[in-house]
Amino acid sequence: MSVYKISDEKFNEIRNEILATWPTGKDIDFEEAIKYQQVIPESKNFAVAMKKAAEEKRTLLQPRAGVALVPEHITLLKYLETEGEADLLPTTIDAYTRLNRYENAAEGVEKSLNARTSLLNGFPAVNHGLAGCRMVTEAVKSPIQVRHGTPDARLLAEITLAGGFTSFEGGGISYNIPYAKKVPLQKSIDDWKYVDRLVGKYEERGIHINREPFGPLTGTLVPPCVSHVVAIVEGILALRQGVKSITLGYGQGGNLVQDVSAILSLKALAHEYFEREGFNEYDLTTVFHQWMGGFPPDEAKAFAVISLGATVAVLSGADKVIVKTPHEAKGIPTKEANAQGIKATRQAVNMLRDQRFPVSEEQNIETEQIKKEVRSLMDAIYRLGEGDIEKGVVAAVEAGALDVPFAPAVCNHGKILPMRDNNGYIRIFNKGNMALSDEIMAYHREKLEERAKVEGRNVCFQMVTDDIYAISKGALVGRPR
Repeated sequence: MSVYKISDEKFNEIRNEILATWPTGKDIDFEEAIKYQQVIPESKNFAVAMKKAAEEKRTLLQPRAGVALVPEHITLLKYLETEGEADLLPTTIDAYTRLNRYENAAEGVEKSLNARTSLLNGFPAVNHGLAGCRMVTEAVKSPIQVRHGTPDARLLAEITLAGGFTSFEGGGISYNIPYAKKVPLQKSIDDWKYVDRLVGKYEERGIHINREPFGPLTGTLVPPCVSHVVAIVEGILALRQGVKSITLGYGQGGNLVQDVSAILSLKALAHEYFEREGFNEYDLTTVFHQWMGGFPPDEAKAFAVISLGATVAVLSGADKVIVKTPHEAKGIPTKEANAQGIKATRQAVNMLRDQRFPVSEEQNIETEQIKKEVRSLMDAIYRLGEGDIEKGVVAAVEAGALDVPFAPAVCNHGKILPMRDNNGYIRIFNKGNMALSDEIMAYHREKLEERAKVEGRNVCFQMVTDDIYAISKGALVGRPR
């Protein structure tokens, strides 16, 4: 066994504690869960679907969706599967469960029953337990994934994997820094090592479970180098615990060339660092997230944003695209709006299926620039960790050598300040303590000065706020009015 893997003794000690934290945990029996997973048809296995998509060079479509009650959640998923023609299905978990507040989630279920409508913003899988989860996974024909935002997802993983889900999203960094405020980074990493070891144990018994770190992070002007480093590190931490199917993600930035370059460089860099860590038996795929920032309230304009994201997903060769809806600016979408987002994406994907983005000098320059920045950050992580990636990433975040923009976590410095250049590429105005060389920062500064000259103003913080709201107002770059 790898020196990094949680020992069976330690794992079982933690497991007994975790399963005792809420009554539905007592129903989980690993051997029974293995037998249940073994009879799930291969056509419903997420890891198999992702691997096949990569081999066939297809981009699969997956929405986000989740409501409070089991029958209504099933109705929603079946609608997205049939009317929306989604390739892959989600179960988005409610906010109370993400914070391990199962008592509050239980109250939400009760109130939803009385109101006959969902009063939670997702599916409380822990409260519904093994029986509820299996009702959901058995009701649909497509592979189904757990999507959430949980710093401590150990009980959620135990229940949902035993319940027939074949993919589990998140990671110790990507589901802490953008989502939580006071959770120590080492704690969330340790808790997610348990999740990955659980997946590894399924793999050791021949059950393929897909793992997907959350790529977009805060979804707001995140430079590709930042999200890439988090994805690669979380991928390594997962592989160390025995995960075999890993899907790394990236959130749409807005510039077509930069977004295509980002997906291409992400896969190449992940292979580079996975192999550096000694891994060679894994299936690596990619997911492109349609625009995660503010959406136009006008539905016609929202469809344009969705279609652009679909275009980039296909042209970049992403294996999966996470689909948004025309109701993003209004709140939780209806099932009809969700299906419309999938249909709009499907039309663009089908039209572009046989096309590939022409390689250009501009794309090559951007791809190499992203690689240079990622390697600079990864070098710092290895240096701070004295060769160990886990120790290094904790130290890097503590020192600000790795910094996520606009994140709530107090463990994150939050000093990095990104903005767009004149062509809409996401650049870095203030790196804070980020481990980026003077040469790299000079390149970013030069690009930002080009924009400032065109706009007749100095490079300033106002550009950041202008850029954050630009797409919702009908543009990409936040030009002065």
